[in-house]
Amino acid sequence: MNFFTEPTAYEKTILSDLQGAWECLRATLVEQAGFAGWDKLLFHTDEAMSWETVCHLERMAPLVVLIRNLAIQGHAPAQVIEEIDEIADILAEVLSVS
Repeated sequence: MNFFTEPTAYEKTILSDLQGAWECLRATLVEQAGFAGWDKLLFHTDEAMSWETVCHLERMAPLVVLIRNLAIQGHAPAQVIEEIDEIADILAEVLSVS
């Protein structure tokens, strides 16, 4: 009987970059909490990182637009906006390859 063994090397993919970018945004939102609507941004960020959204990446693009709009309306710190832009860039690359 063969047992599944854990690989010893992992290949970094664009999806891991996307996941990392979302994690960075979420951490920044928690650190920078206090600006208008930060809690809504955190909610929608969690939604974008959910299994249902990750399984259907086409659902992620509208969430990025919503998150960016809420961040701009709430006068989010520049770092938050930059991280959202990074997510948008990576997601565009992911969707162009799919």
